[in-house]
Amino acid sequence: MKPNKMRAYDIFGNIALVKFQRGTGANEKRRFAQRIISGNKAIKTVLEKSGKFKGRLRKQETKWIAGEKTKEVLYHENGCVFRFNIDKTYFSQRLSNERKEIAGKIKKGSEVLVMFAGVGPYPIVIAKNSDAKIIYSNEINKEANKYAQMNIEMNKMKNRVVLYEGDIKKVVPKTKQKYDYIVMPRPQLRESFLKEAFYLSKKGTIIFYYDFCKEDEKQKIIDKIQNEAKQSRKKIKILRIKNAGEIAPYKMRVRVDFKVL
Repeated sequence: MKPNKMRAYDIFGNIALVKFQRGTGANEKRRFAQRIISGNKAIKTVLEKSGKFKGRLRKQETKWIAGEKTKEVLYHENGCVFRFNIDKTYFSQRLSNERKEIAGKIKKGSEVLVMFAGVGPYPIVIAKNSDAKIIYSNEINKEANKYAQMNIEMNKMKNRVVLYEGDIKKVVPKTKQKYDYIVMPRPQLRESFLKEAFYLSKKGTIIFYYDFCKEDEKQKIIDKIQNEAKQSRKKIKILRIKNAGEIAPYKMRVRVDFKVL
């Protein structure tokens, strides 16, 4: 994120997404947008962030300010390319290093499940940067799954990444498959979905679980994981707890790595 007095913006490939301070006039917004476009040849469109991500589908609202009238992004990361609609699907470029790091932890020949997979960044980056046998991409958002299929094909990963479409709660009863790794880059929801993850795990499964908390609340997340493991009659070992980025003042995204024993 690049600060500019009272403005800030994120770059998603060809699109700059700007957050203006309340009360900023329309002319000032356009002038600022034009400066972004003239100062960066890769940026073709400037949008204003007008709403927060909402619900499990993680949709947001943006407003066109300048440049080409599009909300479709073409974004490059970790040797991969992704296309997505910035309003209809969720994508965080700030998790780029997280995706690369997790890909580096996947052992050769493993079967991996990514829950809340969106347009496919975690599954595709893992496929591109590891020797995993196969990666299953689960997502409830139908629009995101359309882009995920497109991204799988663009990155030539049709033989490595498989779409597992639908609500994970409905998918779970239909499968007896267990996974070597489960990645859970979940949005801010009340439900943990750990019950589903434990059902899909086996002895030796490693789960990468994301949650949100204040700096002094990490133990609550550990307690929650351990309590849900007990309810699912699973024994686990906490391998690591890591700060995975600040999302608001004094609030962070946390990743907990743990193993099913």
